[in-house]
Amino acid sequence: MEKVCRDWAKQAFGEGLVDAKYWDEFATNAQTAAAEVYKVKDFAAGEAKLKELLAQYAPKEIIAVGGEENPALHDIYERIGNDGTQIYTDKFDIYDHRDSADVGISTAEFCVAETGSLCVDNYSYEARVTSMLPFVNIVFVNANYIVKDVTVACQIIGKVFDKGYLGFVTGPSRTADIERVLSLGVHGPNKLLIIAVENVEGGR
Repeated sequence: MEKVCRDWAKQAFGEGLVDAKYWDEFATNAQTAAAEVYKVKDFAAGEAKLKELLAQYAPKEIIAVGGEENPALHDIYERIGNDGTQIYTDKFDIYDHRDSADVGISTAEFCVAETGSLCVDNYSYEARVTSMLPFVNIVFVNANYIVKDVTVACQIIGKVFDKGYLGFVTGPSRTADIERVLSLGVHGPNKLLIIAVENVEGGR
């Protein structure tokens, strides 16, 4: 299965459609939907924030995707593994540890300010299970890739979509099926932690 788009910035983001000026609205709405949002200067700061979050949740196993497309993430994952943490990035290892992983680290294509959502291109099996099965989902996204609303998001998607697994994630998994009592984490992650990187060229 191919990604819906290999380069969103060049192929889908038209002039004026994506703008960092929508950050405050996105962050507010994402937090209202129970996501935790952290804006960092570069991937070095993103790595520090990631390690801080991992120390908080103390996972026994981590499954992670996005390193194949992003060298900065690849290096971060390697350093985490070298520190003694069990982190799996190979698709077969992810499959083997999909049920036992405590944390999944994934990526998003862009943010939607109106709803506080992330647009994710989960083209592969390993990307889907990484973002849906572990208790905690940590998502890296470019802090400059924010659209105003769902209408603009669909306009962007319409430029490149042919087939694939594209979706919007708004906060952690939630349901109110039973007596209208809101419960988190029933059908997916209990925690959604967003690390938004301002300078994506600032990785090591």
